[in-house]
Amino acid sequence: MQLVVDVGNTETVVGLATSPTEILADWRVSSSVPRTGDEMTALIRAFLAGDGVDESRIQRGIVGSVVPSVNYVWKKTLETITGAPVVAVGPHSDLPIHLDVDEPLSVGADRVVNTLAAKEMYGRDTIAVDLGTATTFDCITADGAFVGGVISPGLRAGLEWLSARTAKLPRVELQPPDLVIGRRTETCIQSGVFYQAIDAVDGIVHRIKEEWGRPDAMVVATGGFASTMGPYLRTVEAIEPYLTLYGLAMAGEHLAR
Repeated sequence: MQLVVDVGNTETVVGLATSPTEILADWRVSSSVPRTGDEMTALIRAFLAGDGVDESRIQRGIVGSVVPSVNYVWKKTLETITGAPVVAVGPHSDLPIHLDVDEPLSVGADRVVNTLAAKEMYGRDTIAVDLGTATTFDCITADGAFVGGVISPGLRAGLEWLSARTAKLPRVELQPPDLVIGRRTETCIQSGVFYQAIDAVDGIVHRIKEEWGRPDAMVVATGGFASTMGPYLRTVEAIEPYLTLYGLAMAGEHLAR
């Protein structure tokens, strides 16, 4: 088994991978709460114990991070739990993919492993839409080349902007509204933020397909909001919340050979 860690700007997702495409359990922790290596180790061990996982069966730890300030804590945590060197995945990693962009070393670890997962799982031109703090669109060829994409504000950003910039509009729960036309301030906000994000994703996907010249490219949704937004996205063909974790597990197995 592998302990795979996807460190995002808002949340960190920790998964226990029993194979490259099977996640036995997963947990989320805040990326912004400061923790020492000992505190993080105790927290992850509590998660494992709560799910009845024998940590002696975990062979290695894999981490992909877009938050450099927490890398040392995760390295110490995973080394303590696994007793093995940690595999840090990024644009420098020797993986069977190609970063065909102007500045390949600036590509985030999440986009690197999404490229690997899309290549191995789908084997066709793919647009991976990662719905997290930011919404990213990764253009991935059938043979595993990341050729660029789009980065836009995420779903939560709209709610936070409205509450921060207006005096009388309340903070509301982030969930799909029952109707587009709201009859209270709260439902008006929910509808506006949610459907603006939905139509933005569908619109950008259409523009990508037209410019890329890949009208039949598969569109897969992943990330923290994939299950929330995915069913409402007309351009999305598959919802795979664990795509990034799968990619980390694949990278771990490949780099350990």
